[in-house]
Amino acid sequence: MKDNLLALAGAIVGGTIGFFGFGWLLGQGFYALVLPGGLMGIGAGWVFNRSIFVAIICGVTATALGLVAEWNFRPFNADDSLGFYFRHLGDLQPITFLMIVLGGAIGFWVPYRRLKRATE
Repeated sequence: MKDNLLALAGAIVGGTIGFFGFGWLLGQGFYALVLPGGLMGIGAGWVFNRSIFVAIICGVTATALGLVAEWNFRPFNADDSLGFYFRHLGDLQPITFLMIVLGGAIGFWVPYRRLKRATE
């Protein structure tokens, strides 16, 4: 249980760094939307854990964090509300979806590969 909580704490730290790092890099002219989800997974991967649910939670949360980071730093011009953003997700560029999904995949895969199996 302690390892799972440490992995989730690492995910929170990594996701926070990734969220603000994405905003900083965007200000520098780089579009690194994979950063929030990817760093969330890397943060969770610092600790071995015994639960598949840590990987699932990190993957889903990493994907959601990518969407929120995109909305926070690059809202639509017509309306900057979160509801408008989610209603118009189809208007986003394909690279945006690719980077969000890649961040979510890293957010899942890194904690998943660090699972302690029952035989170990």
